[in-house]
Amino acid sequence: MSSLLVTNVGELVTNDPERDGLLGVLVNAALVVEGGTLAWVGPAADAPAADEHVDAAGRAVLPGFVDSHSHLVFAGDRAPEFAARMAGTPYAAGGIRTTVAATRQATDEQLTAHVARHVAEMRRQGTTTVEIKSGYGLTVLDEARSLAVARQFTEETTFLGAHVVPAEYAGDPAGYVSLVTGPMLEAAAPHARWVDVFCETGAFDADQARAVLAAGEAQGLRGRLHANQLGPGPGVRLAAELGLTAVDHCTYLEDADVDALRDSGTVATLLPGVEFSTRQPYPDARGLLDAGVRVALATDCNPGSSYTSSVPLCIALAVREMGMTPAEAVHAATAVGAQALDRDDVGVLAPGKRADFLMLDAPSHVHLAYRPGVPLVVGAWLAGRAAVAI
Repeated sequence: MSSLLVTNVGELVTNDPERDGLLGVLVNAALVVEGGTLAWVGPAADAPAADEHVDAAGRAVLPGFVDSHSHLVFAGDRAPEFAARMAGTPYAAGGIRTTVAATRQATDEQLTAHVARHVAEMRRQGTTTVEIKSGYGLTVLDEARSLAVARQFTEETTFLGAHVVPAEYAGDPAGYVSLVTGPMLEAAAPHARWVDVFCETGAFDADQARAVLAAGEAQGLRGRLHANQLGPGPGVRLAAELGLTAVDHCTYLEDADVDALRDSGTVATLLPGVEFSTRQPYPDARGLLDAGVRVALATDCNPGSSYTSSVPLCIALAVREMGMTPAEAVHAATAVGAQALDRDDVGVLAPGKRADFLMLDAPSHVHLAYRPGVPLVVGAWLAGRAAVAI
C-alpha cells in the first residue's frame, strides 16, 4: 500500500473540531494519505516519510467541496428561458416540464455522457462529493433509469419523482402522488439513498409531501425537501417536524421557520446560484447563522434555475450577497455539506477521514470569495487519488 505526503501547505483547512477556530486552520502544514484515508495531519516539519510526495509550495489545501444538492440527469437546454428572465419574465417552476420532455426522449447513453461531463466540470472546481437527484423523468421507467445513471457517479442519489405534476396528470394530481408513492417508488428505491419532494405552490402541498416522504421511509429512503423557494410555505416547518436531515432553498422564511430549524437541527441548505439566475432575493444566511441554524451551501446545478456547477461561485455569492464570512461559507460548502448528507467521512481533514481534498493556487481560503470567477483549484484528490492533476 503506497502512501502520499502533501507538504509545504501554506494554509490547511481541516474543519477538525478538535482544532482551534471554525476551520481548524494549520499553517506550514502537511498531510499523509494511506489506503485512501488520511493517516496523519500536522506541521510540515514533523511529517513522516511517504512513498510519494507533493509540494504545495505554500498553497492552501481544503477539504473537497460537498455539493449536497444537484439535478444532473437531464437533457436539453433552457437558455431561452434564462434570456427571457433576464428580460423581465418572472421565474416559475413550470419550466421543469420543458426539461422533462427532452429527458424522456434521451437515451441512457446520452444521459450518462451528460452527467459525466457535469461531474468532470465539478471535479475541476474542487467538488469531490456530489448528490444527484432524479426528477426530470416523472414516469416509472424514466425515474428508475435516471437514478441508475446517477448511481454510476455517486452513492448520494435522490428520488425526486415529486418534482412537479407532469402534463399527463395535470387534471389528477392525487393520481400522480399515488403513482409516485407506489410503482414509481418501488422501481426507483433500489437506486436511491434519499427521497425528496418539491413542497411549493405549483408543485406539492404539505400533505402530499408528507405522504411521499412516509412512503419513501417505508422503502428505506431518507427524507429531504425543497421548500420555501418561491414564497413562504409549510415546507421548512414540515422538514423540522419530521426531523429531516436537510431542507433546501429556505429563501422565504418566517421567524417560526427559523426557530423550527434551530430546534430540530435540520440543516438549511442554501443555493445562491438560484437567486443569481432568477433574480429572487437571496436567503438570509446571516440571520440563520446568528439564530444557531446549521447552514450548508450547494449549487442546485440544473438547466433551469441554476445552471452552474461551481461551488466556488456559490461561496463568493454567499459572502457578497448573504452576509457570510469567507470562513463560514467554506465551512458550509464542506463540513456542513457533509452533514446535510449525513456523512462524517468527508468534509473534514483529520486522521481516519476519507482523503478527499483540493489545492488552491492561492495562499488562503479567503481567495475563493476575494477572487470570484477565477479558476483557483489546481488539484483535487478523491480517496487520495488525483482527480485534477496539479
